[in-house]
Amino acid sequence: MSKALPIIADGSGGLSRYLQEIRKFPMLQPDEEFMLAKRWRADQNPEAAEKLITSHLRLVARIAMGYRGYGLPMGEVISEGNVGLMQAVKRFEPDKGFRLATYAMWWIRASIQEYVLRSWSLVKMGTTSAQKKLFFNLRRMKGQIAALEEGDLKPEHVKAIAKKLGVTEEEVTSMNRRLGGDASLNAPVKADTEAAEWQDWLVDDKPDQEEMLAENEELAHRRAYLSSAMATLNEREQRIFIARRLTDPPATLEDLSTEFSVSRERVRQIEVRAFEKVQDAVRAAALVKETASKPKAITARR
Repeated sequence: MSKALPIIADGSGGLSRYLQEIRKFPMLQPDEEFMLAKRWRADQNPEAAEKLITSHLRLVARIAMGYRGYGLPMGEVISEGNVGLMQAVKRFEPDKGFRLATYAMWWIRASIQEYVLRSWSLVKMGTTSAQKKLFFNLRRMKGQIAALEEGDLKPEHVKAIAKKLGVTEEEVTSMNRRLGGDASLNAPVKADTEAAEWQDWLVDDKPDQEEMLAENEELAHRRAYLSSAMATLNEREQRIFIARRLTDPPATLEDLSTEFSVSRERVRQIEVRAFEKVQDAVRAAALVKETASKPKAITARR
């Protein structure tokens, strides 16, 4: 697949120049997109892939702009989205009857959200589906209930958000503080007073180097287990598993049933089976590692 994509240069004007450059690529008509996708699937034609990709760079940029509130370099967010776009082009099946943009947006969002999660280091908070949903929807929920002020949320707001997103109130409070941005440590605990400053209450609770090393190793093992487990799935199972389990918001059974021309119940069955296969593969890999790490008994020679 061609990799001739515009580069987002460093500097304040780099993003603006990039956005101007990608507007030069023409949008594709349905028939033209269909023929290019057929050429790519049949012959792995790099020119066809390049046209499919460049014509959708504006879609990536538009989706990426929705993640500006996480304080990450927008150039990197867009780059991650472009990776998702290339994966979508690689797997796109034009005979299904869908436009590439409809199919690609799931891959783009999944790639960007994975980058955001990695950058925000949510390992300690967990990365369950509900917690991911909380992470990516907290700001929107605060806007809906007019709770955009700085600091901790009011108890009634915490309760409403927790109920809406299916998480605990403690998780809402913790996530809100994590996403709350920076504040001065020299600010008084109580406004308009000479009370103690916030820095007076700080406690160094950072893990030591051994704990950090152990956590990093554990995270690396988990990622390796998942990557290995995903390899046990066929292409359709991978697509459904990612769309239903690793994407937020998850794809609906209706969308996937239309994409694969099967019933919603069949999609659900494939999802359950894929999840079971991933679970079994992860458990097997963990068991092998645990067995290998156990000290072997030493038999004394007679």
